[in-house]
Amino acid sequence: MSDTAPTFANFFALFELPVAFDIDTNKLSERLRQLQSQFHPDKLSALDKASSEQNSAVINHAYDILLHPDSRANYLLELSGQELNTDHSIADLDFLDDAMDMRMALDDSEANTDLLRIEQLKVTADDRIATQSQRFIQAYDHHDWPMAMDATQKLKFLVKLKKDMDTAVDNSQRQPDDDDLYL
Repeated sequence: MSDTAPTFANFFALFELPVAFDIDTNKLSERLRQLQSQFHPDKLSALDKASSEQNSAVINHAYDILLHPDSRANYLLELSGQELNTDHSIADLDFLDDAMDMRMALDDSEANTDLLRIEQLKVTADDRIATQSQRFIQAYDHHDWPMAMDATQKLKFLVKLKKDMDTAVDNSQRQPDDDDLYL
C-alpha cells in the first residue's frame, strides 16, 4: 500500500483540519475526495485491498463525524476526555417544549404536505442549531464541560429533527413509481 497511510488516531489530523468545532466543510469535502482517491481499493493490489477497504470505511466514518455539528461536538468532548452520558435526559423544559412544538408542527405539516411550513421549520431548526453550536464553542473554549455536554445533547436532538424535516420534504416531493399506478 502507499507509504503515506492515513493517520486515524485523530479525525481532525486525518482531514488536515484544526481541532476545533468551527471547521471549513469545503476543505473537509475536498480532503475526503483526496483520501478516497488515494486509498480506493480498486487502485491497489489484491494484498492491499482488505487493508484499503478498512481504511476507506474509517475515512468515511471520520468524514461523517466531522461533517455534522452534533457528532463533531461529541467527538471533541471525547478527545477532551469528556464522555457524553446519553442516559441523562435533557432537563431544560423550555428547550423540550420548543422542540416538541417543532416536532408537532412538522408532523402536521407533513400530514398536510405543507412544504412551505416545513421549510420555515427548517430555518427555525437551523437557527436553534446555530445557537447550540455557539453555546458549545463557548463552553468548550472555557472547559465548561457540563454546558458543553448540554449543548451537545441539544445539538443531537435538533440535528435529528432537521434530518426528519429533510426526509419529510424528500418524501413529499417523491414521484410515485410507475408500479404504484397499477395498484
